[in-house]
Amino acid sequence: VQLQASGGGLVQAGGSLRLSCAASGRMFSRYAMGWFRQATGKEREFVATISRTGGTSSYAGSVKGRFTISRDNAKNTVYLQMNSLKPEDTAVYYCAAKAVGLGAVVAPSDELDSWGQGTLVTVSS
Repeated sequence: VQLQASGGGLVQAGGSLRLSCAASGRMFSRYAMGWFRQATGKEREFVATISRTGGTSSYAGSVKGRFTISRDNAKNTVYLQMNSLKPEDTAVYYCAAKAVGLGAVVAPSDELDSWGQGTLVTVSS
């Protein structure tokens, strides 16, 4: 599956953004999806993940309660709604896919099957 992330931009602290990740192909529903981010000078870190049907999701502690991951399998798209943004959320955000069984999600240490190209989110203070 090929992934294309979009929706990044510049926003003030406290604001919101919604990232999208569009997948090519007809097998999107066979993949759990994840969002990761990498800030300048830091290692890439896990942000959120969602299962194949959307019934299960999990979040990094730093974004829990502020970010929401969702997916629309009819549109081959996964979203990341980001609210109450903080300057420390500034990073390049990547979507990723992993073929898994029903109900499974992406683990932070998993080797992923496919990565999107990244979209930059900048949060100003």
